[in-house]
Amino acid sequence: MLVRVLRTFLGPYKVWLTIVVALQLLATLSALYLPTLNADIIDKGVSKGDTGYILATGGWMLLISLLQILCAICAAYFSAKAAMSAGRDIRRALFNRVGTFSARELARFGAPSLITRNTNDVQQVQMLVVLSCTLMVAAPITVVGGIIMAVHQEARLSWLVAVSLPVLTLVIGLVVWRMVPQFRAMQAKLDGINRVLREQITGVRVVRAFVREPVEEARFDVANRSLADTSLRAGRWAALLFPVVMLVVNATLVALLWLSGHYIDSGTMQVGEITAFMSYLMQILMSVLMASFMVVMIPRAAVCAERIIEVLDTHTSVEPPLTPITELPTHAQVEFRGVSYAYPGAAASVLSEISLTARAGTVTGIIGSTGSGKTTLISLIPRLFDATEGAVLVDGINVRELEPELLWGRIGLVPQKAYLFSGTIASNLRYGNPEATDEDLWAALDVAQATEFVVTLPDGLQAPIAQGGTNVSGGQRQRLAIARALVRKPEIYLFDDSFSALDMGTDARLRAALKPATRDATVIVVAQRVSTIRDADQIIVLDRGDTRADGGVAGGGGAIVGVGTHDELRLTCPAYAEIVTSQLSAEEAA
Repeated sequence: MLVRVLRTFLGPYKVWLTIVVALQLLATLSALYLPTLNADIIDKGVSKGDTGYILATGGWMLLISLLQILCAICAAYFSAKAAMSAGRDIRRALFNRVGTFSARELARFGAPSLITRNTNDVQQVQMLVVLSCTLMVAAPITVVGGIIMAVHQEARLSWLVAVSLPVLTLVIGLVVWRMVPQFRAMQAKLDGINRVLREQITGVRVVRAFVREPVEEARFDVANRSLADTSLRAGRWAALLFPVVMLVVNATLVALLWLSGHYIDSGTMQVGEITAFMSYLMQILMSVLMASFMVVMIPRAAVCAERIIEVLDTHTSVEPPLTPITELPTHAQVEFRGVSYAYPGAAASVLSEISLTARAGTVTGIIGSTGSGKTTLISLIPRLFDATEGAVLVDGINVRELEPELLWGRIGLVPQKAYLFSGTIASNLRYGNPEATDEDLWAALDVAQATEFVVTLPDGLQAPIAQGGTNVSGGQRQRLAIARALVRKPEIYLFDDSFSALDMGTDARLRAALKPATRDATVIVVAQRVSTIRDADQIIVLDRGDTRADGGVAGGGGAIVGVGTHDELRLTCPAYAEIVTSQLSAEEAA
């Protein structure tokens, strides 16, 4: 997986990587030549007192060192440029892929995990690329070149290299083998702590309202300790690596000094040769040590690459058509034909054999008991997910056959949980129509009964909105979300319990203002309050009971148990009559 990620996202930057390899090769070869010159200074210059030779050779060493430094700097620049560009491309690819996911895929991964994959996981791959370009390119060149130069310098001591390198390789391999499972567990633990933290931040009001701070602190502590323990286990193995490597390096140096001392004493080896061989040996072993840094990074980056590929290889269950229909009539009639829907792995269907028609210029209300599938039903229209059975049609065309952008462009959705983006009131309202003028925004606010509170704000349309709209009340947030849909002027309006936070008076005024504004559109309203939908042209009653309006069996999923106007359903639909009675009683009691 790691190789696949690197090949895919570093491919466009082959030129930069080629430059890095060339610079690193030049810098490494320069470094390999310096010990030979140093040996010459000792054996030919210092031993003979030849100051001119020392100065001339020292000048060459200085120039080579400057060249090495310059190459290293340029290589670091291009490697960082390639790594950051690849990271940008990976994040873009992840973001675009997640943007295509349906509710099913989003639920499968979860928001905390997707955030972690697009931030921490990508960062680990970036760090690997940088270190690979600066260390992994130079390390093998140094090892191979150092071995050649060391053997050429003094073949009698080459057995030290032949013993120390396999020992180092064995130690590093053992440590890596034990670290990989720990790094895989670390990323999962990181997802867990992000999930707990996100829930606590989002639900901070609930936590405080129920005085659950100690419980949540304990819950976070469990996730935090789990991550810390896993990180410590991985860290212990990583910490063990460097002392063992240094032990091998120092033992090799001790053996070298002991043997070379005998050779020098016998006159069969010069001091310069020992110095050069020691330099090459240190270069070889230190290159292996530097490569061990990479060895620590590779397992974690490999795990992160697996998680990145898992997202990129996941295709949405709401597949766009191969030959989409790109034109629609203008009346935007919505029809459900025998629609059923079941979540993956669920024991029962959420919806069962739903058939209904919502015509242009009419208001269709949907009401029913909790869990009867009201939100799921209208989510099938914009293809937030697809029906498992039956068909959803717009203007007689199956939504699966429509160009997704064409379908979404005809719909104005106000979700059950009104969500506003950080910015201003104007930027949120223009989310549906970037070309809308200020007059269009004020007109939509008038219909949504939001003008009254917007004009009281110091900046009016430019008043700031916090992420999620947390700096406005629930009712204001709902009205701004309704205004956002109105600014778009779609042909199909979907209101998913979008009036629940409004008082009865505001609800009535808003519905009255909506009628002329949506006169030619198809309007579908999901509501819990009877008062919200009592004036609808048709009301659909959903229930999870087994009996449908036609006397059939619903099979446990939400099914239609009544269709008609308010007055008709009070007399013919017991489920609707029960809802009306319970709500009227509550109002009278109030």
